[in-house]
Amino acid sequence: MSPVLADVLQVTALIVALALVHRPLGDYMAAVFSSGKHLRVEKWIYRAVGANPDTEMRWPAYLRGVLAFSAVSVLFLYLILRIQDDLPGSLGFAAITPDQAFNTAASFTSNTNWQSYSGESSMGHVAQTAGLAVQNFVSAAVGIAVAVALVRGFARSRTGELGNFWADLVRGVVRILIPISVVAAIVLVATGAVQNFAGINEITTVTGQTQSISPGAVASQEAIKDLGTNGGGYFNANSSHPFENPNGFSNLLTIFLLLVIPFSLPRTFGKMVGSVKQGYAIVAAMATIWFVGVVLVTWTEFAHPGTASQLAGGAMEGKEQRFGEGASSLFAVSTTMTSTGSVNSFHDSYSGLSGGVLLLGMMLGEIAPGGVGSGLYGMLIMAIIAVFIAGLMVGRTPEYLGKKIGTRQIKYAACYILITPALVLVGTAIAMATGNGESSMTNVGAHGFSEVLYAYTSASNNNGSAFAGFGANTGFHNTALGLCMLLGRFLPMVFVLALAGSLAEQKPVPATAGTLRTEKPLFTGLLVGTNVIITGLTFFPALALGPLAEGLAA
Repeated sequence: MSPVLADVLQVTALIVALALVHRPLGDYMAAVFSSGKHLRVEKWIYRAVGANPDTEMRWPAYLRGVLAFSAVSVLFLYLILRIQDDLPGSLGFAAITPDQAFNTAASFTSNTNWQSYSGESSMGHVAQTAGLAVQNFVSAAVGIAVAVALVRGFARSRTGELGNFWADLVRGVVRILIPISVVAAIVLVATGAVQNFAGINEITTVTGQTQSISPGAVASQEAIKDLGTNGGGYFNANSSHPFENPNGFSNLLTIFLLLVIPFSLPRTFGKMVGSVKQGYAIVAAMATIWFVGVVLVTWTEFAHPGTASQLAGGAMEGKEQRFGEGASSLFAVSTTMTSTGSVNSFHDSYSGLSGGVLLLGMMLGEIAPGGVGSGLYGMLIMAIIAVFIAGLMVGRTPEYLGKKIGTRQIKYAACYILITPALVLVGTAIAMATGNGESSMTNVGAHGFSEVLYAYTSASNNNGSAFAGFGANTGFHNTALGLCMLLGRFLPMVFVLALAGSLAEQKPVPATAGTLRTEKPLFTGLLVGTNVIITGLTFFPALALGPLAEGLAA
């Protein structure tokens, strides 16, 4: 079988699997967040934290819950990392330095999972499981909760109430993330992923050298790392390490895990607003952008110029022989178009144009299909922008799902789409102007600039992947990137929840002959075009200095 045919079959199998799960999982999540009943274990959790899950919250109260819980999470994880050497199961590792502990705590709490450390030589069992793995669950659940609050804003009328944050958070963890993660972890163990709490093993290699092998609860963390679009690997090599990702089947499974909830949430949206066709329009826009990205990166990597690349059948530098070009490209696009950041190959080794597509996937706001929760609310924000543009074209007040999109709603949406570009461009500019960016480059010229741009794009969009040549473990970058991660995660949530509140207060507007049919393919095309045009206008100058300049010079 030719490599191209194998890759086509792999993508086809992935699409079929996602399509089969889309409806039942989407319907199940809609039922979870619409139910008035609480499980017994959930009631125990509510009593432990002192929350009343039946109290409805307006958007300021909902936001306070999000920010308070996340602030406590940052402090709790920071403390674990700072006292790691005094905790059981530390494996003899020292406490994490203050700047790196802040960076890591901000990273995992914001669902970014940027890593400026090597897990196998820095983190013990308690830090990995009680610290990092716990945040993998709850940070993902926070994203789902905010998305559900926005959906309720569309679904409800004449009320500013958006549900209860604590109930949404707990249900997301208990009823969705934990059950799927348990099943996925068992399957990963069956494929050969490691799962134990043994100590460090000292082995002698075939060359007679001594090597330290760090085991751990790898499979369980691998499952939620991808399912929750987190991305932080147990090992520095992440999903290219055979202990995390043993073979081709586990590779396809992990790609499925990182896409399954984001691609199913539009169905949840459709069910909750009373029109599944609206969900199909959203998921179609997501799938179109994702598929085009997969095709572009795969084609570019197979056609990479150079004698060595042509003899190898493609650009194999930085890629695992176990996976090859196609599976590596599929993973790379999927992880950058979600907020996952896990990698099974090193993006620094991709061609200039491929690296540009990966960057663009993050710059779009990771909405194809995006992170768990954040992808849906990001795409819904862009849907509001698209409806507004369409309204300007025909000269009538824009409406979306029976809600008028007025000045207040557009201001919230505009603030949302301006936050991450500002963080990316200002952060990159400061890093370059102060010399901290240049001093951290491994490469020079356009590719070196791409390393810095990629780092701040990844942090601000809560992705977490990196051009591995970038030296991120410095006081400046740990602090600057940590701030980008926190601001890039929680500032947009402020405007999402404010928008949700303003929509929930409105009286529904009946559809007329002049109402834009947002469930039709025409709107899906408009939505895709709006995403690409806004991102292109914002980031094209920066892309021209980095990946485009490198790609055109090749």
